[in-house]
Amino acid sequence: MYKKISFLFLVLLSACEKSPIIAPEKTVDIVLIGGGIMSATLGTMLRELEPDFSIEMFEQLPAVGQESSGGWNNAGTGHAGYCELNYTDERDDGSLDLKKAITTNEAFELSKQFWSYLVEHKKIPEAQAFLHKVPHVSFVWGEDNVRFLKKRYEAMRKIPQFSSMEYSEDPQIISSWLPLVMQGRDPVQKCAATRVKEGLDVDFGALTTYLFWALAQSSHTTLNLSHRVTDLKALEDNTWHVQVKNLKDNSQRWLKARFVFIGAGGGSLALLQKSGIQEAKSYGGFPVGGEWLVTKRPDLIARHDAKVYGKAAVGSPPMSVPHLDTRFINGEKALFFGPFATFSTKFLKNGSWTDLFASVNFNNVWTMLVVGIKNIDLTKYLIEQVLLSQEERVALLQEYFPQAESKDWQGMRAGQRVQVIKKDPLKGPVLQFGTEIVSSKDNTLQALLGASPGASIAVDIMLKVLEKSFKEKMASTSWQMCLKKWFK
Repeated sequence: MYKKISFLFLVLLSACEKSPIIAPEKTVDIVLIGGGIMSATLGTMLRELEPDFSIEMFEQLPAVGQESSGGWNNAGTGHAGYCELNYTDERDDGSLDLKKAITTNEAFELSKQFWSYLVEHKKIPEAQAFLHKVPHVSFVWGEDNVRFLKKRYEAMRKIPQFSSMEYSEDPQIISSWLPLVMQGRDPVQKCAATRVKEGLDVDFGALTTYLFWALAQSSHTTLNLSHRVTDLKALEDNTWHVQVKNLKDNSQRWLKARFVFIGAGGGSLALLQKSGIQEAKSYGGFPVGGEWLVTKRPDLIARHDAKVYGKAAVGSPPMSVPHLDTRFINGEKALFFGPFATFSTKFLKNGSWTDLFASVNFNNVWTMLVVGIKNIDLTKYLIEQVLLSQEERVALLQEYFPQAESKDWQGMRAGQRVQVIKKDPLKGPVLQFGTEIVSSKDNTLQALLGASPGASIAVDIMLKVLEKSFKEKMASTSWQMCLKKWFK
């Protein structure tokens, strides 16, 4: 009996031991995980800065730009702070906090400058292939909301980058900007709008594809589609052991990487947890999906030329701010309304129903429970959104387009986002909207978590990644000369 128990103990002990690290097939400088705009941007920067770096890129789908970067999976708004009312919160004393609008605008300007450099040097196609001018408009109704919008306009127009903003409460002027929005509206209803004509719509799916295509053509760079990174282990020499599965034939291989970037959208959290770094232990994620109402009527699409943002419902996540949107996807003009929040336990649109449950562990379970209790309003909002009928969704659309008819609008699934849950040193467990970089202590691994306005400010975020992980090189003459070419 004693021998049997000893044998079972040894079996259990061996099962608990870490799996042996198999010798890697090769060593590379950079591993980029995820085929979205973030990895594409960082890869492009590194290729320009250091042409001799060896770069391996992995995407588990058969093509790049299919998740959050895909045209149908995001709003396509070049976030510049022009129309997003949740970027200018009203403080308790009645003053406005403009910091997020200003910093987002500055960050988006860096993206535009970098894209201009790439177009100018024929690294990617002409800007018209992924950028279109579409006015950015804020539209509100009701005395309190009109008062807020006017106060916002008065504060923002004093700032140089917002000086071109227009404001009106005149129904005729607003009608000239937004014919569908004003057509059939109650003439007694008090409403107001601001407009910035130089706003942009960005086809991030197309841009991501162009960036990866250019990278794949360059030397020392390999793009691996239908490949999933299944494990990450830190090695004693400050490098990373990266395990990869080929989803086409189920074969596996191992690489050694000097630097790893995890830009896998909703899939980043699972890989970050597998990395075992101390900095990620209390992190969790809360998935929020979206769905659009889309019209195929050419006359409606032709008559609307704006991104019209309104005020968000109480307790709603930022990605659910309602907007009636002109879009250009693969060169074709489209008209969306939404998004309506949906709930799924998947962390990716093409993910698994077990994603949320698999992300819960001993280190983050308390943080996630406390955040759940703190955010009852969000839970209530999501339940209400999930239960909305087609008629109820169209009724919300009619607040922005009074003469909308249900027969002209169909539901279309948008992307899946994972909002960051973490333990804040001052506030305790919090649900954090926006984007966040999580780094290993030695900065040899970095991961991007979160959502909007990520894609628009990808260049700014990736500059922060470079500053952390390549500090000495960033200070070098060659890298500084390259940066000056990008940002004139």
